[in-house]
Amino acid sequence: MAFSTLTIENSPSDQPAMEKPPVSDDRSSNQDLQNGLPLGKDIQKIINTARTSPASAMGAWLMSGLTACLMWASFTPLDFGPLGWVCLIPLLLLVRIPRKTRFMYTAIYCSGLAFTLATFQWMRLGDPSMYVAWFALAIYVACYFPLFVLLTRMAVHRFRIPLPVAAPIMWVGLEYMRAYLLTGFSWYYIGHTQYRWIELIQISDITGAYGVSFLVVMLSACFADLLPASLMRQCKLFPMKLTPEEQILDQTGFKHIIQTAVCLSLFFAVLGYGYVRRAQAAFQDGPRIALIQGNFPTSVKHDPNEWRSMYLKHQILMGAAVRYQPDLIVWPETMFRWPLIESNGKTNQELQTIAPEVPLDKWSEPSVRKALTNMSQEANAALVIGLDTIAAGDTKVDHFNSAVFVRPDYGIVSRYDKIHRVPFGEYLPLRDTLPFLQYFTPYGASFGIEPGKHAAHFEYQNWTFSPIICFEDTVPHLVRSMVNHSSTADSTKKPIDCLVNLTNDGWFHGSSELDQHLITAAFRCVENRTPMVRAVNTGVSAVIDGDGMIVEPDVFVDGDNQGRTSFVNAKTGRWNKSLNAVLVDTIPLDHRTSLYTKYGDWFAGACCFCAMFVFFMALLTRTRKPVPVKS
Repeated sequence: MAFSTLTIENSPSDQPAMEKPPVSDDRSSNQDLQNGLPLGKDIQKIINTARTSPASAMGAWLMSGLTACLMWASFTPLDFGPLGWVCLIPLLLLVRIPRKTRFMYTAIYCSGLAFTLATFQWMRLGDPSMYVAWFALAIYVACYFPLFVLLTRMAVHRFRIPLPVAAPIMWVGLEYMRAYLLTGFSWYYIGHTQYRWIELIQISDITGAYGVSFLVVMLSACFADLLPASLMRQCKLFPMKLTPEEQILDQTGFKHIIQTAVCLSLFFAVLGYGYVRRAQAAFQDGPRIALIQGNFPTSVKHDPNEWRSMYLKHQILMGAAVRYQPDLIVWPETMFRWPLIESNGKTNQELQTIAPEVPLDKWSEPSVRKALTNMSQEANAALVIGLDTIAAGDTKVDHFNSAVFVRPDYGIVSRYDKIHRVPFGEYLPLRDTLPFLQYFTPYGASFGIEPGKHAAHFEYQNWTFSPIICFEDTVPHLVRSMVNHSSTADSTKKPIDCLVNLTNDGWFHGSSELDQHLITAAFRCVENRTPMVRAVNTGVSAVIDGDGMIVEPDVFVDGDNQGRTSFVNAKTGRWNKSLNAVLVDTIPLDHRTSLYTKYGDWFAGACCFCAMFVFFMALLTRTRKPVPVKS
C-alpha cells in the first residue's frame, strides 16, 4: 500500500532516476506475437486502411440488381412503361460515387446478364439448339451495362462532365453501337418503353428512337444526381472514411438547380414538339388493305404434308377478307409454301451446269405463277405473298426469303428478297471457318438463304408500297434506306406510301417476343413518317400510322370463331395472339416529311463519337505511376 501511495504522489519529473520504461508494450507485443496477432503498432494501420478502403460489394449488388429488376418489368411481358424513367437510377448511383465499390463491375455485369437472360428467354422457344444462341446473345448484350458505367464514370470524374449530360450520351452511343455490331440488335432500347406516350416519341422523326432513349436517361440521371448522400450511405455505397469529395455530395447547389431546370425544359420542349407534330398530321385515306394472319407453329411450316392445309386455311381467311373489297391483300412471311422457281434467263446448258440435280422441266414449271395469278384475279386485288425463291445464279442455285407482288391484271410483276438475314436462323456465320457452329442451328448442313441486293417498290394504282420481311422492321437504318430514295439506285420512283411487313413469329409460341416486335416496329413509322401494315403468322398483325399509333382496324374477323371482335383482348388489354384472323383497314397516308429520313442517325452517331472520344482520352490521360530510379 505504501508503495502505491509513493508512486501516485511523485511525478516522473520529480523522480527521473527512478523512472523505468514501461514494460506493458513489450509484454503485449510479445504476447501478440506468441498468439499470432498483429503487433500493436499495426492495429492503427489496419484501422486506417479499413477507413480508406472502398465500400463493400453489397451496395453494388443491390443497386445493379434493382436496376435489372425494374428494367425487366418496364419491358414486355409486364410492359410497365413508367418504370423506364426510374429503372436506371440505382445504376447511376454507382456512377455518382467517387470511389467504386469492391467488385462493382462484376456485380453490374452479373445483374445485366440476369436481365438479358430473363428478357431474351423467348429465343429458346424456337428450337432446342437455340438455347446456345439465347445465352450467347444475353452474354454479349450484358457487356453494355458495365461499359456504360465505366464510360460515364470517366466522363463525370475524370473530365467533370455533369451526370445528366454524360449518362444519356454514353447510353445512346452504346445503343447505336449495338445496332451495328455483330449484324446488329436494335431491340429493347430504353426509349421503347415509352411507346404508349405518343406525343413524347414524336422526336423520333429528328433523332430516331435514340432521342427518346436520350430523354429518358437524362431525366433519370437528373433525379439520381439529386438524391442525398445519406441514402447512398444506407445503400452501403460509401466506405467508413469519407473523402472531401464524398462529403460534399449532400450539398445541393446552384449547379443542381440549373441542370434540373435545363433537363425539365428539354423534356417539356420535346413534349411540346410532339403535340405540334401530331397537330400537323392530316392523314388521308389510302388503299384498303387486308392482313391475313394464320396460326401455324414453325414445326408445321416445315412439314410438306401440312402445306396443303396451311394453304387452304389462308384461302379461307382471304375469302373472308374479299367481302370487304380490299385493294391489297398481304400474307405473312413464307406462308405460301411452294417455292417460286426462277431461271433468270439461263440456257438449258447453263442450268444443267449450275444445278445438274434439278430436272430441266422444273425451271419452267408454271404452276406457282398460275396459282398466284388466279388468286389475285379471284380476289380482284393485288397480293403481297411471302414465299421462298429458288433462283439460278451465275455459279450456283440461290435461295431467297422473298415477298412477291401479284397484280390481277399482270400476274407476278415484282419480287423483294430479304436483305437483313437472321444469324443462325437464316444463315450460319463463319460456316467454313468454324464448322462446329452447325450444331447451334435447327437446320441441316445445307441450310441458309442468300441476302437480297436492294430494296423493292411495289406500285399499284396510285400507291407505292415498300416490303420488309421479318425482323427487318426492327432495324432503323435499314428501314430508313428503303424509304429514303437517296439510298436506292433509282431515285425516280414515287415516294413510299406504306411499309408492308411480312413476318412469321410462329417460332416463339405466343411469347412476349410478339409484343416487343410490334412495339419496336412502331418507331420505324415515326422515324420516317410512313405508315406500316404487318401481316404476322400467329400475330400480332397490325396497322400503324405515321405517329406510331397502333390503331384498331375497321374490321376484325376471328378466324377461329371464338367471338373475338378486336385484336385487343377486352379483359387484359393486351393484344390477342396465337389465332387465325383477318384485319381490314384503310391505310392512313402521311405526307409529312422527316429529318431522320433525310439525315439518318446523325444524333446517335454524334453520341457514339463522344463516347469513343471520352474512352480514348481517358486512356491517353490516365495517371501513370513513376518508375523508381535506382541509386
